[in-house]
This record gives sequence, structure tokens and C-alpha cells, in this order.
Amino acid sequence: MPIRSIASIATVLACATAAHAGALTVSIDGVEDRGGTFYISIQSEAEFMKQKGTAGDVISNIEAGTFSKSYDVPAGRYAVSIWHDENGNGVFDTEETGMPLDGWAMSGNALTGPPTFDDVAVSVPAEGNAVRLAMSYHR
Repeated sequence: MPIRSIASIATVLACATAAHAGALTVSIDGVEDRGGTFYISIQSEAEFMKQKGTAGDVISNIEAGTFSKSYDVPAGRYAVSIWHDENGNGVFDTEETGMPLDGWAMSGNALTGPPTFDDVAVSVPAEGNAVRLAMSYHR
């Protein structure tokens, strides 16, 4: 491989590494052992409220208490959304009024209605950040 190609690849890799944050540490308080599936999603504005995210986890049989994990993400703004699909039906269950029946949490400001990205966004600079969320269970 020519030296110029190797140098180009090294430059691209160095730039890609520089764009990553140290980590976004997500801590979730008040997790309840209710069975089902626990979803953690870290989403950019373009991904917000969609099925895919920049990072996250799907956890079966999560333990009660506090859950904490760090995720490497590029520097930027993200929404952190938690969904505890207690009955494992793959549907975010709500009452007729729209109030959630499944356990949930979101980063950012307290919500008084449907969330917007700006309501829940967390900044993640190159050196990383941490966010703490509290689960809400309504049934």
C-alpha cells in the first residue's frame, strides 16, 4: 500500500477518534423488577423518537435499583430515553388519555406534555458528560 494511502487512512482515523466524546454515563434510579424488556436509547435530533439511536441497550430481566453504564458517542446533543416494556408486548402502552402505562424516563427538563428534542437534550462535549434519570411507573 502506498505511503500516501496509509497517511490518508491515518488522518481519517485520527479525525474520527477526535470527534468522539469520552463517554456519556447514564444512571437510572428507581428501576423496578417488573419483568419484560428494558430499553435505553441515546438519540441525536435526527433520530429522536424513532426506532434507531446512536447508542443504547436492550436488557431482559433488569434488576431493581439503580442501573448505570457509559456509552461512547460523538460530541453533540442527545436525548436519553428509557422504556420499560413491562409486559414484553413491544408496544409502549398508554391509557386512553395518552398517559404512559409502561415505565419510562427521559433526560432534560421536566415534561408537562409530549417531549420535544430541545426539552430533553443533553450536551455531550469531547470530554464526556453524565446524566441521571428517575424512572416513572404508573401501574
